[in-house]
Amino acid sequence: MNLNQILIYSSKVEESVKFYQKLGLEIIVDSIPRYARLACQHGGTTLSINVIDALPTPGAIKLYFECEDLDAKVAELKAQGVVFESEPVDKEWLWREAYIKDPNGNTICLYYAGENRLNPPWRVKS
Repeated sequence: MNLNQILIYSSKVEESVKFYQKLGLEIIVDSIPRYARLACQHGGTTLSINVIDALPTPGAIKLYFECEDLDAKVAELKAQGVVFESEPVDKEWLWREAYIKDPNGNTICLYYAGENRLNPPWRVKS
C-alpha cells in the first residue's frame, strides 16, 4: 500500500491552487472553482482541493512536504511573499522544520528528514 492522494476542502479553491503552485505543485486537473488536483514534483503524490461552503475546524489539517534543501526553499518562498510562522529549526526527532498556513488556515510543515523519516534511530524493529 502507498499513500498517494490527499484531499482537502477549501472555501477558496482558486487562491489555494495558487498557494500550492508557489510551493512547487503542478496543477493536473482544473475544474476551478469547484475542484483541482495538483501533483508533487517528486514521488507521484497528488493533492486534491475540493470546494466546500463551510470549512471544518480551521487548521484541522496538517500537511507535510519534504524539501531536500529546506533553507533554500524557505528563502525562495519568502521572496514570493509567503509568510512563515516559524523559520527552519532542527527538532529533537531529527527533522528540520518550518511552518506556514494555507489560505484556509491549514498548517503546512516544510521539512527535511532524509533517512530519519522512515528509519529514525528509535524505529521499531520488525
